[in-house]
Formats: sequence, structure tokens, C-alpha cells
Amino acid sequence: MSVRLFAITFGAQDPSHEADFWSAVLDRPVGPDDRGGVQLPVTNAGQPLIRFVPRAEPKTTPNRGHFDLTSSSHADQGLTVARALDAGGRRIDIGQGADAEHTVMADPEDNEFCVIPPGNNFLAGTGTIGCLACDGSQAVGYFWSRALQWPLVWDQEQETAIQAPSGGSKISWGGEPIEPQTGYNRVHLDLAVRSEAELADAATQLTSLGATRWAGPVCRGAVGFADPDGTEFCVLVAPSV
Repeated sequence: MSVRLFAITFGAQDPSHEADFWSAVLDRPVGPDDRGGVQLPVTNAGQPLIRFVPRAEPKTTPNRGHFDLTSSSHADQGLTVARALDAGGRRIDIGQGADAEHTVMADPEDNEFCVIPPGNNFLAGTGTIGCLACDGSQAVGYFWSRALQWPLVWDQEQETAIQAPSGGSKISWGGEPIEPQTGYNRVHLDLAVRSEAELADAATQLTSLGATRWAGPVCRGAVGFADPDGTEFCVLVAPSV
């Protein structure tokens, strides 16, 4: 298939503020986005482009995807948590328990993320954003493996994960049960093709794999879809991809 992962995109009430927060946490510069938002350009191979686009509605439901950030040491984990707190983030309790080694946090617009301690074999060698960890079925992991042509690097007990052939950040799905999506999902994948002709072809192929069309406003200038679990994503034309 002709589609490629273009970005992980946040719908934000204040895109610039969100970008500044994640810039501080990830030590990446903020740059302009020619599609109506701001972005953190890629500074290390294998790490995703991150975009922040306007969306007026406040967050009302947990996101179906969140970042798992890696740590090279316990001190490094503490520094990442400290940067996030200084930039306006906060610790949150989602039932992880007092003995959890990972730190669960939220950014200034309440988007969840985790800071993972060192020694996690699953995230070894993936980079700072080790994984976009998603709420999703085993079937949707298979869908995304086929859609992006990324191999499955984990497929056990309904849990799946994929990774680009060249390595870098992974995308994972936790399997059943899936929490119902009762509001707007603030984090989504942007895919890209190189031309309008490829866009038409990609739409046909994605639909054949089980995607459906979605008319969400966050896909301005792109075509909106939902994967087989009903999670939104966008496909846009980017000739340079």
C-alpha cells in the first residue's frame, strides 16, 4: 500500500501551548506546520513527527493512544518527570497502584502519557518515544500491520505491536476489552500519500482492510477514516513523503 505514517497528531485547544510542553519534555524544537497548526520536527531517526492542530472541544474521555517515554536510567526517568512537571504537566492516578515503577502523567490538556523506567526490553532501542500505546483489539493490530506494511513485533494473548522495518518507535494495542469511546479522541495517526491518485487508491485499500470513512473536523485538508475499532485517523497528500 502507498500510505506512510506521517505524524502523530494532537487536537488541542491551545496548539502552541501543547507544543511548548512537549518540546520541553522531549527536547525538540517547535516549528511551523503548513496545515494550520504547529509541530515538533523529527530530530532523531525513527521518532515520529508530532503535530498539534486546533480543536475547540475540551477533553472528555481517555485517549485511545498515549506515549510511553523511555529512560536510560532511574535518574533520567526522574529528570523527564521533572521537566514535565515544570512545563505544566501533572501526575495522575489511573489505578496503577502505589508500587508501579512507571510514572503516569497528563500534559496541560490532560492527555495521558507514561514515563517508563530503564530496563524495559520491549522498548529497548526505540528512542525517547518508545511506543504509542493504544487501546485496541488484536484485529486492529493486524489491520495496522497491513495498512502500514510494518511487521508485527509482538502478538501474544490478544496484545499486538508493530514497528517500522527500519526500527524506531512502536505502536501497540492492548487487546480486549476495549473501553468505549464516548467523546472525541484527542490523539490520532496522520497517514500520507504522495498524490491525489495515490489517495484514491489508498482509500480503496484501507476500506478493503476494514476501515470506514469518518468526517471529523480534525482532518481538515485530509480524508478522515476510522479503523475497525472505530478509532479515527486521517490520510493527507504530502508529495515529499
